[in-house]
Amino acid sequence: MDEEAVRERAVAFLAAHDPAGDRLEFLRARFDAGLAWVHFPEGLGGLGAARELQHVVEHELAGTPQINLGLQTIGLGMAAPTILTFGTDEQRSRFLRPLWTGEEIWCQLFSEPGAGSDLATLGTRAVRDGDEWVVDGQKVWTSGAHHSRWAILVARTDPDVPKHRGLTYFVCDMHAPGVEVRPLRQITGEAEFNEVFLTGVRLGDDLRLGEIGDGWRVAQTTLMNERVAIGGTPVKRGGGMVGLLSEVWRSRPEARTHDLHQRLLRLWVEAEVTRLAGTRLREQLSAGQPGPEGSGMKLAFASLNQALSGLDVELRGEEGLAYDDWTFRRSEGVDFVGRGSGYRYLRAKGNSIEGGTSEILRNIVAERVLGLPSEPRVDKDVPWKDLPR
Repeated sequence: MDEEAVRERAVAFLAAHDPAGDRLEFLRARFDAGLAWVHFPEGLGGLGAARELQHVVEHELAGTPQINLGLQTIGLGMAAPTILTFGTDEQRSRFLRPLWTGEEIWCQLFSEPGAGSDLATLGTRAVRDGDEWVVDGQKVWTSGAHHSRWAILVARTDPDVPKHRGLTYFVCDMHAPGVEVRPLRQITGEAEFNEVFLTGVRLGDDLRLGEIGDGWRVAQTTLMNERVAIGGTPVKRGGGMVGLLSEVWRSRPEARTHDLHQRLLRLWVEAEVTRLAGTRLREQLSAGQPGPEGSGMKLAFASLNQALSGLDVELRGEEGLAYDDWTFRRSEGVDFVGRGSGYRYLRAKGNSIEGGTSEILRNIVAERVLGLPSEPRVDKDVPWKDLPR
């Protein structure tokens, strides 16, 4: 399906559906018309078209009811591509439509208190009991768990094999008995993420994604998509954080110095390089799943965002230091553009941790992109149960 055919489909859809009507019904109809993700298969929100043609749909349907990207990031950017790749026909039909429309919000149960950067050492257990699995363990840094209906979960199903080989991937019912969500307060004062305790949680085998013991391979699809979702969001030239910073520079001539000017120019160039690299990465995605290059994008995004938010505070002087929004509350997501400079500066500190720490991402880029020798791993062939913890 070429660009003109996609445009005709979007125009015909808009002529047949009133955007001023019921928002949810409009979004459901858009999914059914294949205009949710054009690169997904027909019947699953797509048209089987090239990924880059999505911009045609967004242009034609601008101003109509839209999905909540802040609230639905994990579902859209991580759960959906994993379900598409490894899910059964029944799982795809059950989960993808309400995921895209926002009727069901998703979170990610991966990291644990003792298994963050080295995720494969995770200890949450899933034990088979007939047609069900009984899950016990603790997860942490779970964004949006407090308003999620479902979660993508990696658990250990075989402790007698090396750490990467004994994992299985599940869809977890966040409303199931035994699931407890507790807030984690951040440096900004709010709680986007949580710790989640799983005690005797029963999940049907029909909620398993992929084969038993193949959870690490399934998780890699999620992680690679996560890094693209965090670092590869489309931004127009001069937009996003660097656009905000440029506006501050133009509005405060009294704060300008040669040194700050040079830093701003370097950051503008870096932002443009990152933007173009993101465009290229998304074009590569049209041919298949994301690879380790996504780690480089996320690494660049974290460094750039922290530098931009820091210079923003400097340019604003005393005003930049002001931050009085310490009220504890549940946040629906991150807003770097709509919030103040104090929030942006504080929240950007998490960019080098979330979605894979910058240190781990440098290892991935070094080994899997540049082909450099890997770090020594003495636990690679040791059964998980024998690893020191």
